[in-house]
Amino acid sequence: MFPHERSLVAKLADKPFALVGVNSDPIEELPAIQKKEQITWRSFAAGPGGGEIAKAWNVRSWPTIYILDEDGVIRAKNLRDEAMEKKVEELLAAMATKKK
Repeated sequence: MFPHERSLVAKLADKPFALVGVNSDPIEELPAIQKKEQITWRSFAAGPGGGEIAKAWNVRSWPTIYILDEDGVIRAKNLRDEAMEKKVEELLAAMATKKK
């Protein structure tokens, strides 16, 4: 999963796009995991079970992926790889059209 996210973050570096992670691994292991997996985007340590973040967002399994628009509205859930990229590009295009 992480290689695609790394390439997407690099590809959209100049776009209004942010990838944010919430990690459910033991908090003390997170720095080593981020280094090993080359996670370069913002990632919060929520600890086992995801804590309050997972509870608030109704996360029941890991990874759970939410794609939000510029207004914070969830537009897709659990898309991966090319499907995720396509949805993000669709939302970016819609956002660019709205600004014209």
